[in-house]
Amino acid sequence: QVRLEESGGGLVQAGTSLRLSCAASGRIFRIGVMGWYRQAPGKQRELVAFVTDGGLARYSDIAKGRFTVSRENGTMVSLQMNSLNVEDTAVYYCAAKSGPGSIEASDLWGQGTQVTVSS
Repeated sequence: QVRLEESGGGLVQAGTSLRLSCAASGRIFRIGVMGWYRQAPGKQRELVAFVTDGGLARYSDIAKGRFTVSRENGTMVSLQMNSLNVEDTAVYYCAAKSGPGSIEASDLWGQGTQVTVSS
C-alpha cells in the first residue's frame, strides 16, 4: 500500500513564501503524475499544479507566476509558493496517480496540510 505524506504547511504573512513537500512510501510499483490540490473553507477542491513522471510541469491560473512544482527521484513532489496572499489559505493535498493517467484521476492522496496566510 502506498502512502503520501505532506509536510511544510503553517501560518505565514502575506507576501512571504512557503514550501510544501510530499513523499510517497510503501509498496511503490510505479507512480505517474504527482501534484497538488487545495481546498479553502466553503469551496470545492481545486487543482494547483502537477508534474508528470517525465518532468513536465503544469500550473493552474492560481499558481502561474507564483508557484513552482518540482519532482525528486520519482516519489517526491514539492510546491514552492511565493508571494502568498490571504486567498491562498487552504488545506493543500498531495495527489498522485499509481501508473498512467491524468492528475484528475489521482487515486493516491495525502491527509492534507494547512496553509494559512495572514494579512
